[in-house]
Amino acid sequence: MTWEGVRQGGFISLRLVLLILMSTLLTFTTSPLKLTDALESLLSPFRRFGLPAHELAMMMTIALRFVPTLIEETDKIMKAQQSRGADFTTGSIVSRLKNMVPVLVPLFLSAFRRADELAMAMEARCYRGGIGRTQMKALKVTGIDYVAGVLFLFMTAGLAAVYFLR
Repeated sequence: MTWEGVRQGGFISLRLVLLILMSTLLTFTTSPLKLTDALESLLSPFRRFGLPAHELAMMMTIALRFVPTLIEETDKIMKAQQSRGADFTTGSIVSRLKNMVPVLVPLFLSAFRRADELAMAMEARCYRGGIGRTQMKALKVTGIDYVAGVLFLFMTAGLAAVYFLR
């Protein structure tokens, strides 16, 4: 163990914590519809290169929508397994991982079932992706967007300066 390793580990841990905090802040303060529209707008220049911007934005929205559902489902399955005598807290790491198999199998089956139901519902409603799709409210750049952009640029410049000038 060296000081450089400790410093690198601390730096990586800090980056991970900041990533989690910022993504949590973003998802708590912005509606999924606005996130989808913003991501689609950001990715739209890449359509020239064949990147399906609308489909990627839709996948992100669906993933965000199902995270709380999967957490809730995991909690239910773990409680059901614990009522049957499963122990997830004691033993070695290997034994705890082996005890997670009875949770993961029903969780994956449930996730695939939900995904299939969602695909069938989208198909039944004739969903065809972003081609010809209009938006109820068009995105407009406001003053707060400019302030956030300038703040982001200053933070990025500061982080770059700290990184390169150390």
